[in-house]
Amino acid sequence: MNRRLLLIVMSFAVIPSAAHQLRAQNPPASSFAEPEQVNSREDDLYNQGYEALANGNYDEAIAKFDQVIQLRGRKADAALFRKAEAQKKTGNKSQALATIAELRKAYPQSSWKKQADQLEVELSGTTNPEGLPTKGEKMEAFMALMNSDPDRGLAIAKSWLQGNSPMSTTDKDKVLFILATHGNEKAQEVLLSVANTSNDPDLQKRAIKYVGMTGNSRSRAALKEIYQSSTNVDVKKSVFNAWLMCGCKEEVLAVAKTERSPELQREAVRHLGMMGGKEELRVLYKNSTDVETREAIIHGMMLCGDSQGLAEIAGTEKDPKLLEAAIHTLGMVGGSETLTALTNIYNSHSDVATKKLVIHALFLRGAAKEMVALARKETNPELRKEWMHRLSMMSSPEITEYMMELLNK
Repeated sequence: MNRRLLLIVMSFAVIPSAAHQLRAQNPPASSFAEPEQVNSREDDLYNQGYEALANGNYDEAIAKFDQVIQLRGRKADAALFRKAEAQKKTGNKSQALATIAELRKAYPQSSWKKQADQLEVELSGTTNPEGLPTKGEKMEAFMALMNSDPDRGLAIAKSWLQGNSPMSTTDKDKVLFILATHGNEKAQEVLLSVANTSNDPDLQKRAIKYVGMTGNSRSRAALKEIYQSSTNVDVKKSVFNAWLMCGCKEEVLAVAKTERSPELQREAVRHLGMMGGKEELRVLYKNSTDVETREAIIHGMMLCGDSQGLAEIAGTEKDPKLLEAAIHTLGMVGGSETLTALTNIYNSHSDVATKKLVIHALFLRGAAKEMVALARKETNPELRKEWMHRLSMMSSPEITEYMMELLNK
């Protein structure tokens, strides 16, 4: 290789190393000017970490916030603070303090600095060197202001509830509760605003819950509007929970009748069951032709303890899948009428499969007396074997007497 060629090859080997050194001296700038796709990824990771933190999955939250921090974007400082919160929850105080120090060093002008200072005080267990008010003191001051000067209190509430506020979701939840219980019309407007539109899905769901707690005509109308206008399934499910809190059975029934989404229709049926909608579920069952919807209605009947409705289905249903579901559910519903219904089904059906379903349902109820009575009369060898199998796993005076009877024959 001649000297000229050797120099060319060496120059290419040096270029990457020099470029690496240049990048090390000038790290990427904060992503306040990042491309849209990077911002979107950052938002997704941050929201995933935030949700994990709220649900108590602290290790997962730390991992997600670490990915946000590495992007050095718009939410890197927020992610550092949230990471420190998660580390505190896991008991790693030293790591949390190190993360707070990293936040101060990397982002000295961050709006999260005051929150970080307060967290550091909590972690160190020392007195507050700057005399910063605690979260509890701030909340007490806010409640006092809402009573003495609601307009100024609401101005503070709005700033706290904004998407870029450093306040934790738990504290924002307390603010929403205060607004919901205050009775001030303007406070209700702020609450409804968060419930209708929020950059924080978790906060929006909490606001919807409190709207349901108020239960007045304005709140009911607002919940209906939120459900109809939203395209987010989770938000719609939050509205169901709010309807449950205010006992808004009519609204839930209307959705169960008209909702095109099978998932949301079944959610409506489930909530009708929790609201004691026996008659409503019976009518829905008669008018529905969809097997999965009818199965959901049977489950809803169990939630409201409608043994009569279940007995009617079990006595008339021709679809094997639905008949099985009705009989099985009867075995999980209390009341003497369910035992009567199961006994009648056993005596009125001739097919072995249905009778076995009844045996299992009675077994679930622990109905020893009824089981022994039916077993004594059974002549089918396959069914007698099934009875013996179930009875052998139970204990009662009636079963003992029956077993002795068989042994003495």
